[in-house]
Amino acid sequence: MVKIKIRLTLFLLIISLLTITGCGKRVVDLEQVSPEEKIVIKFSHVVAENTPKGLAAQRFATLVKERTHGRVEVQVFPNSTLYKDGEEIQALQNGLVQMIAPATSKLSGMYPQWQVLDLPYAFEDVNAVHEAMSGYIGNRLCDSLKQNNMQALAFWDNGFKQMTNSQRPLVNPADFQGLSFRVMINSQVLKKEFERLNARAVEGPFNDLYRVLDSHEVDGQENTMSNIYSKNLYKVQPYLTLSNHGYMGYVVLTNQQFWTGLPEEVRDVLESTLVEVTEWEHEQAFILDKQSLEKIVDSGLVQVHQQTEAEKKLWSIMLKPVYSEFKNLIGNDMIDYLEKMHSQ
Repeated sequence: MVKIKIRLTLFLLIISLLTITGCGKRVVDLEQVSPEEKIVIKFSHVVAENTPKGLAAQRFATLVKERTHGRVEVQVFPNSTLYKDGEEIQALQNGLVQMIAPATSKLSGMYPQWQVLDLPYAFEDVNAVHEAMSGYIGNRLCDSLKQNNMQALAFWDNGFKQMTNSQRPLVNPADFQGLSFRVMINSQVLKKEFERLNARAVEGPFNDLYRVLDSHEVDGQENTMSNIYSKNLYKVQPYLTLSNHGYMGYVVLTNQQFWTGLPEEVRDVLESTLVEVTEWEHEQAFILDKQSLEKIVDSGLVQVHQQTEAEKKLWSIMLKPVYSEFKNLIGNDMIDYLEKMHSQ
C-alpha cells in the first residue's frame, strides 16, 4: 500500500512538472517580451504591396531584421489591413502602431500648411520636389508635427498625378464641366481645384476608390500611375490624361515618444536604413511609374491623352487663383518660396 502511494505521488509530481515546463516547444508572444530582447514595430499603410511605398516598407523591414539580427521586427500591414485612411494618424498618436506613411495630403486636416504640396503645377519635376523637401519647405512642415507627438523620418515618392474618368477625354478645362471626382480626404486645396474646373469633388478613402468608380458613384479621380495600375482603376476608367498637374508623396512618420524611447544603437540602425531605403524608393517610384503606364497602354482598355504645353497653360490659368485663396492658410512664406522656384 505504501509503495502504491509513493508511485502515485511520483506520477503526480511528473505530471505537474510537465504542465509547468511543457513537453514541447513553448509558444512565445514576441510582442510581450521586453525591449531588451525584442522590439516590434508595426508599420501600417493603405496601398498595395507592389507600389513604391509598399515595396519600400517591406525592404525596410527585411533590412532592419538582418542588421539587428532579429532584435527589431518591423511588421508591415499594407492595403488598409490594419488601419484605413483617416484612422492611421490617430492610431500612431495613440501608440497602436509605431510607423505609418500617409500621403502628405492626409496631414492637411491637422496641419493646413501641408497643402502646399497639393497646389497645382507647384513642381516642375521630382527633383524640384526633393529640393523643396530637403530645404526650407520640408523643415517648416516637419517642425509642425512635433506639437502632436509625431516625427517625420523620411519622404517617399509616389509620382505625379494624372486624371482619369469614365465619361470623356479631359483635354481642355471645359471638359470637366459637370463631372464628379474622388479626392483624398482632408485637403481643401484638392477640392477647390476641381471646383475651379467646374467639377464636383467628393472626398473618400483610398481603399474604397475602386468600388465608387466601378459603381459610377463618381466619374473620375486623380492618381499616380502605380496606384492606377496596382488597384486596377484603369479597368473602370477608360480615359486617361497625362497631366502631371500635382505631386503625390508620402511622409514616413513615427510616434515621437516611441522613437526617443528606443535604444540609441537601434535608432542609428533604423535611421541609416531609412536613408538607404529612401534613395532606393525614389528610384523604384520612377521605374514603376513608367512600367505602369506601359502596362495600361498595352491593356488596350484606356484612351490616353498626353497634355500639350498649350493645354497645360490653359489648365494653369484656371487653377492659379487657388494659390492666392490659400496663401494665408498655407503661409505666405511657403507660397513665396514656390513662386521663387518657378521664376528661376
